[in-house]
Amino acid sequence: MIEPSDIHAAQILIVDDQEANVMLLEQMLANAGYTNVHSTMDPFQVAGLHLANHYDLILLDLQMPGMDGFAVLQALHDIEPDGYVPVLVVTAQPTHKLRALQAGAKDFIGKPFDLLEVETRIQNMLEVRLLHRKLRRYNQQLEFTVLERTAQLRESEARFQRFAELSTDWYWEQDADGQLVNCHGPVADMVGLSGAATGGWDVAERAELEANIADRKPFLDFIYSRTADSGAVQYLQVSGEPVFDEASRFIGYRGVGRDVTAMALLFSARESASA
Repeated sequence: MIEPSDIHAAQILIVDDQEANVMLLEQMLANAGYTNVHSTMDPFQVAGLHLANHYDLILLDLQMPGMDGFAVLQALHDIEPDGYVPVLVVTAQPTHKLRALQAGAKDFIGKPFDLLEVETRIQNMLEVRLLHRKLRRYNQQLEFTVLERTAQLRESEARFQRFAELSTDWYWEQDADGQLVNCHGPVADMVGLSGAATGGWDVAERAELEANIADRKPFLDFIYSRTADSGAVQYLQVSGEPVFDEASRFIGYRGVGRDVTAMALLFSARESASA
C-alpha cells in the first residue's frame, strides 16, 4: 500500500520549453501538496538530470525546438536500468498520443490543461511507479535473503561434516541408488559400500542393517561385526539417517561410524574375568 505522503514526496520533473506552462504545472502540483517538483526548459538536460536524480515522474512536452519529446523518450529509455520510463507526455496533437505510448510513455495529458485530469493522471502514475519500485526492492531483498540462507545452510552442513570427521572414523553419504557420493575415511572397506567386498560379515547383523536402509529408517549406534581372513573379529559402530529433498523425495542416506573393536574386546575380556 502506498501512502498519500509517499506520493506527495515523489520527485517530479517538468519538461517544457514554454515558461508559462512550466509555471502553471508547478503551481498546480504545489496546490495538490507535492513537495519535490523540479523543472527544465532545456530538453537536452533531461537524460542527465534523470540519471542523477531518478525521478518518479517526468511531465514531458512533445513539441520542443532542437530536441523533441520523442528524442527525449529515447534518451531516457537508454539509461533506465529496468526499461521502465516514468513519463507522462503533454501534447496538443491527438495524433502524437499513440506514437508516444509506443515510444515508452506511460500516459498522456492534452493541451489546453484540464487541471483535475492532470492531477488525477499524475497521482495514478505515481502510485503505479512507487508500487513498481516497492516490488522491485522486495524482490531484491527476497533474493538476498535466499542467497544468505543458502550460504548459512552450506556453512552449517560444512560444520556438521567437519564435526563428524573429527569425532568419528568415517563420514559417508549415499544417493537414492545406494551409491557412495561423499565420504571421509575408509568407508568402502569398513562398511562394504559401493561394491566393496562383503565377505566376513555377520549375516544376521548385515541383514538387519540393510533392512533399516531399505525401509528408509534411521539407525543409531548400530554395532555389527566382520571376520577377517586371519580370523580376527572386527566390530563396527554406525549411525545413519535418510535424507529427503524439499518435495519429500528420498535422495539417499548419510551417516557416521567408527571402529569399536578395541572397546568390544575389552568389554568381552572384563565379562570373562567377572564370570
